[in-house]
Amino acid sequence: MKQWYEKLFENYGEQYDKESFTQGTIGECDFIEKELNYDKSLQIIDIGCGTGRHSIALTKRGYCVTGIDLSESQLIKAREKAERENLKIDFLIHDARNLPFEDQFDVAIMLCEGGFPLMETDEMNFEILKNATKSLKSSSKFIFTTLNGLFPLFHSIDDFHETGTNEEGAHYKSDGFDLISMRDYNVTIFTDDDGNEYELECNERYYMPSEVNWLLKSLGYKKIDIFAAKIGAYSKEDELTTEDYEMLVVAEK
Repeated sequence: MKQWYEKLFENYGEQYDKESFTQGTIGECDFIEKELNYDKSLQIIDIGCGTGRHSIALTKRGYCVTGIDLSESQLIKAREKAERENLKIDFLIHDARNLPFEDQFDVAIMLCEGGFPLMETDEMNFEILKNATKSLKSSSKFIFTTLNGLFPLFHSIDDFHETGTNEEGAHYKSDGFDLISMRDYNVTIFTDDDGNEYELECNERYYMPSEVNWLLKSLGYKKIDIFAAKIGAYSKEDELTTEDYEMLVVAEK
């Protein structure tokens, strides 16, 4: 049986690129470039690359990027976009819980919930972190965003999604937040690229900063910094607070 995130992305490339949360690519890539000291020799893996927005933007800036995703439909869109720009990018179908790479990349990026933290169990989410780490060389950097567990303790997730939704985008209705598992159970209503409307029962895992810190330490990262993730404006100046829906993690091996 297909999981909700597999069904959602079966035929959702065009619509995905119209979502409000996908509009910050340029600013996000500015931050990544700064983090890499503008070193174009670095090999980057984009985990959960979707329609390739970060992979394409970074390739246009001269970096070598490999994009991986579980959705063939999203990858087809990514390849079409790259082709239109005459860019050569490897967009490969892989499950982030089981990547074939070892000591291959200098940098891993996993933005906008690229797989982690969407899996059904904490163990599966951890497998994504483990596989990303295995893909990296001994001296490397891992930059990702994930859902901030501090946010739902103080705010309604429903209210947040209402303010961030545009007319065409997916609509969320929370069925409740489980404080024990730190999972938000919700119903997502969305329209696919052919105009068909679907309703999916979803759940997503929110992480405490201390959990992320501990998980990454257990994987051998020496330096772990956690910030607020503001769409299109990632910055190390933004301290993570209870007001931030997402956190930005920069980890170094």
